[in-house]
Amino acid sequence: MYLDPDVSHAVKILIVGHFGVGKTTCIGSLSEIEPLRTEEEITEASVGFDDLSGTPDKTTTTVAMDFGRLTLSDTLVLYLFGTPGQERFKEMWEELSRGALGALVLVDPERLHESFPVLDLVERFGLTYAIAVNHFEGTTHYPLDEVREALNLTDETPVVECDVRDENSSAQALITLVKHLMSQLG
Repeated sequence: MYLDPDVSHAVKILIVGHFGVGKTTCIGSLSEIEPLRTEEEITEASVGFDDLSGTPDKTTTTVAMDFGRLTLSDTLVLYLFGTPGQERFKEMWEELSRGALGALVLVDPERLHESFPVLDLVERFGLTYAIAVNHFEGTTHYPLDEVREALNLTDETPVVECDVRDENSSAQALITLVKHLMSQLG
């Protein structure tokens, strides 16, 4: 990975979540560079593996990772790594989680049950995390305390709403994670 010699702090952040929750879109809305995307067309080979019922219009899927960069100051750069959401790619998590300071976990309030395997992986790899509830058009907005309870989260785990298509909304979710990470370090 290229590191700018003028930057004193480079931080690796994971953007994670279940299949079709908006990880690629989130990195695309945040990255100051053209994001690296490893998306492929969804084919019949995914039948029986990928549940498209929650995302019937989805035509591509991430098969390795997404990557973006966000400069926060002259001395601090965030490197954003998006993980694939399918269970069959969970082996990649070990590699991607190495050196990561934390994770922004995207969840779809209509498919919260799909978030539990993701939360298990985040916790297995010891990552500090925040939850961003990605709201799609036409979906019900649930109170964040109900989302927290449904996901069995501690009171200390930040939970925020976001729309990953919107740069400011995605940035606010990422700022929530960064503040949470800083509180854990301090």
